Amino acid sequence: MELIIFHMLHSDGTPLSSDSEATRTGPHRTSRPRSTQTGLVLRKETPLANAVFWAARKGNLALLQLLLNSGRVDADCRDCFGTTALMVASYSGHFECVKELIMQGADINYQRETGSTALFFACQQGHNDIVQLLFEFGASTELQTQDGGTALTVASQYGRSKVVDTLLRNGANVHDQLHDGATSLFLAAQEDHVTVVRQLLSSGAKVNHPREDGTAPLWMAAQMGHSEVVKVLLLRGADRDADRQDGSTALFKAAYKGHNNVIEELLKFSPSLGLLKNGSTVLHAAVVGGNHKTIRLLLEANADPMLPNKNNELPADLTKSDRILNTLHPKTVNGESL
Repeated sequence: MELIIFHMLHSDGTPLSSDSEATRTGPHRTSRPRSTQTGLVLRKETPLANAVFWAARKGNLALLQLLLNSGRVDADCRDCFGTTALMVASYSGHFECVKELIMQGADINYQRETGSTALFFACQQGHNDIVQLLFEFGASTELQTQDGGTALTVASQYGRSKVVDTLLRNGANVHDQLHDGATSLFLAAQEDHVTVVRQLLSSGAKVNHPREDGTAPLWMAAQMGHSEVVKVLLLRGADRDADRQDGSTALFKAAYKGHNNVIEELLKFSPSLGLLKNGSTVLHAAVVGGNHKTIRLLLEANADPMLPNKNNELPADLTKSDRILNTLHPKTVNGESL
């Protein structure tokens, strides 16, 4: 996550006002992918540089032109973190200010200390017109942030489908990934951006490419409860039984979380209901999760309530709920369930 906090300063350096805008550069281990988390504080070196940043942020083209044409401040003025006015204008979505800074000689591909560029911020915020403008003047799709993020990974994570299309048409690598192995497809699947998932798959993204810990896009979408993404991934060849390093599968995680819409999609592809590498079954996970409908779905799919886990425990041994126990082992009269 990059937190952009603009501190406007008096000439003596004391704060005049402040507000913040939060951005995530790249998820990543939980529901939100692990990312570099950096507080970006724009403290300008001089009153004129301060004014340039203010104009770029607010979209005040007349003031920006006045300052740049004065010859007393450079188009590439930057703070101690390497943030430039072009980055601020690109983030804020001010097309004319971005164009003016470029025409005044701003370095399009300059990277601040976290590795982010003007293109990265424009993609993150979904400013497709600015993305196209930056490409016209030579913006690179290959530059990376400290955690390996690129313009495509961040656009995918934020669901910027128009930007993703622009990036792919301008040579972005569909296989870009963070240092932890999370691909653009993984990030889009994690955040439930179905349109972007389809775009990336149509452009050759590897549907089963896992993160370093073995987590595939399908597993992540399943544990987040994103049933439509799960459906798309399965139809495009996702391995229904791919497991993480901990031995859990997409169905196991969905069963534990009670994501029944996801479970229904997974069951259409006949996933394993037996003992998994983690020494448990999806029915054990469902019982521990406590979702009655989940348990019924799995039993209707022929999950075996008499199959023990690695500790020789039956699913029924993991609950005290009479309702769940009766579902697992219904009482019968004359061979019929009560």
